Amino acid sequence: MSRSLRSGFPWTLVVGIVFIGFILRGPIVAVAPVTGEISGDLGLTAAQAGLLTSLPVLCFAVMTPFASLFIGKAGANLATTIAIVGVGIGSIVRSAGGVEATFVGTIIMGAFITIGNVVIPVIIRRDVPEQRVGIVTGAYTAAMNVSSMITSLATVPLAAVFGWRGALAAWLGFVLLAIVAWFVAVGRRAFHWGPVRPALETGAVDTIAIDTRGIPLAAPEPRTWRNLSAVLLAFAFAGQAFSYYGLTAWFPTVLEDELGYSATDAGTSSSIFQIAAVVGALGVPLLSQRIGIPRTFLIVALLWITFPLGMMLAPGGWLAWGFLGGVAQGGGITVVFMLVVQLSLTGTHARRLSAMVQGVGYALGATAPTLVGAVHDATASWTLSIGVVLIATLVFAVAGLAGALRATRRTF
Repeated sequence: MSRSLRSGFPWTLVVGIVFIGFILRGPIVAVAPVTGEISGDLGLTAAQAGLLTSLPVLCFAVMTPFASLFIGKAGANLATTIAIVGVGIGSIVRSAGGVEATFVGTIIMGAFITIGNVVIPVIIRRDVPEQRVGIVTGAYTAAMNVSSMITSLATVPLAAVFGWRGALAAWLGFVLLAIVAWFVAVGRRAFHWGPVRPALETGAVDTIAIDTRGIPLAAPEPRTWRNLSAVLLAFAFAGQAFSYYGLTAWFPTVLEDELGYSATDAGTSSSIFQIAAVVGALGVPLLSQRIGIPRTFLIVALLWITFPLGMMLAPGGWLAWGFLGGVAQGGGITVVFMLVVQLSLTGTHARRLSAMVQGVGYALGATAPTLVGAVHDATASWTLSIGVVLIATLVFAVAGLAGALRATRRTF
């Protein structure tokens, strides 16, 4: 990206990033409200139907290393373009036919969303002024949560009119908005093939050795897997992802079993968990500017812990716990991505660190719905099941706070 883009605030790029955020979660979440209708139409078992929501998360875990390699070869701009188009293709295939098309389309979507997951922090690190990284990251994660909320609430009414295939296909509108916004932001560079450039063009001049003639010297690429800060951040994101997917899957059922809510009321009520995430996603960058990232992380961690602990001790206060947990999950993913950008010293390093953190996080997060459900089946109680989520929030708190403290000292 040119220096001229970095001389001012890249508004069009930020709009593009926000619209891309809309396609990285919403189309996946859209399946959950119409799972029953899909199962009945296609003759799926409960386990097969569950795969429609868990397959994308598994793709995030499995495909992240390959996504990182692809971004390194193709470059961030072209990789983003391909990710957007791929999500659109997956959406079309998923809504086009029978069982095979539904699962193949879901896998296609998961694979290309993985590319988007990894590349957006790279673009933010590369093109957004350092003092604005937090708010742009917050806007991006808020967009993911807003799209999840919209698709959760609107898919059922759309399915009543157009059927489940038409309802899922309707979210192609998000893809069209994303591709238009992205092309407006980067123009012909959206099709440029080339590796992510490190160092001078990314503004990381202070990380480059200069010889006596003023010529930049090649520096060894910073470590990821062997660096404690990066490892701590990966485990923090694992705790975040596990908690999010575990509670997203089972919070409505807990309301049904513990408080006697109907399935419809439980689904609507549990949406507070998604809605409140916008508060956390936008609030964390502003708070971190005032009190710093480590103190902000501590507040987010305490809010995360409050949700499962509150549901274990006083499930009748679910509205308060769901709201606080929602703020925490929106703020949690935002602060982790902020730390990924802060720790990154070059474009290549940003790509590898983003892939490492998300790969570990989603690999463990994908196990959450199954593990939480298995504990419930074994104990016939939600107390210990939610206790598993409580452990995950504690991992998020301890690993994340330690990682944030180290990151602010630039320990690479």
